[in-house]
Amino acid sequence: MTDIPKEGKLTRFLDFTQLIDMASECVGGKVLFATDDFFAPAENLIKSDSPSFKEHEYTEFGKWMDGWETRRKRIPGHDWCVIQLGVQGIIRGVDVDISYFSGSYAPRISIQAANLNEENVPTMPPRGVKTGAAATPEEFEAISELNSDSWDYLVPMSELKLGDPDSSHNYFFVNSQQRWTHIRLNIFPDGGIARLRVYGTGQRDWTSSDSKEPVDLVAIAFGGVCVGFSNAHFGHPNNMIGNSPDSCQVDGCVLTTQEEEDMVRNQWILPAHKWKPLLPVTKLSPDQTHVLDSLTLELQDVITHARFTIIPDGGVSRLRLKGFPSSICLLRPLREKPTLKFSLKAGFRANL
Repeated sequence: MTDIPKEGKLTRFLDFTQLIDMASECVGGKVLFATDDFFAPAENLIKSDSPSFKEHEYTEFGKWMDGWETRRKRIPGHDWCVIQLGVQGIIRGVDVDISYFSGSYAPRISIQAANLNEENVPTMPPRGVKTGAAATPEEFEAISELNSDSWDYLVPMSELKLGDPDSSHNYFFVNSQQRWTHIRLNIFPDGGIARLRVYGTGQRDWTSSDSKEPVDLVAIAFGGVCVGFSNAHFGHPNNMIGNSPDSCQVDGCVLTTQEEEDMVRNQWILPAHKWKPLLPVTKLSPDQTHVLDSLTLELQDVITHARFTIIPDGGVSRLRLKGFPSSICLLRPLREKPTLKFSLKAGFRANL
């Protein structure tokens, strides 16, 4: 086992949080192994949404918690888990979020990493539903092939600090220029962590690619990243070069010129009843053009504004709303009014 470096300190430089979360489930991150998942499974660590708290909810094993929580150690050692990064590349920093774990968070952590070839990663037994269980001898045997206890340290053993109960982030800067594919999160000796964010930039192994086939050079998996933007209130521009959205919906409304100006000043906070559904939540497929009919077979209302929502995030290259000008549409008999059609192309999904 490699020597454990001296205790680390929290970083004050939070610029790396503008980068992508390379471990997130939404980009293909996956938990390969965890020593224990008794109170809550390690898969919660890489959820894309923020942690939540349900005051009166319990499981058969205890209080329901939105994170990874292990039982108290009755034997020597500490708990740890191994995560396969969804985007492989250079890690700039990590966020260890212990929100809502005010009485049971892990006191200390360390993070190790490795750059592994896919063929060298053993086939792990399916984890399934892990709440209330510990790793099996079969799982320990499989993960031992990775020798993860000897991986390089990105974050040495470091103390976690609890801030606000509902927002306790611990940020650590990573000083490494190497490419990484897997990380090991160690908690000392046990306890809970809500989320683990691994921020960085993708870096592709170009030696394994076909030089005759074009690729999307701006894809986040290959190192694409936004280095400047004018406004990111509704989402960081990096989302445009990530995966395609899972689904989308379109709503419409009728506004006067003055109402439009008011909405711009109020960041489009419009009463819900003003919006009329034009397209329900609809599943999308990556790198495909979709032609979709509106929710109503015969659209009777004139629409001046449309709101296009992608769920949960991602990239869309074009959106077309095909219909008729109001001066023509309103003159048609009801039975002849056309169906509004939507044409859009979801973003390219890299082979993560």
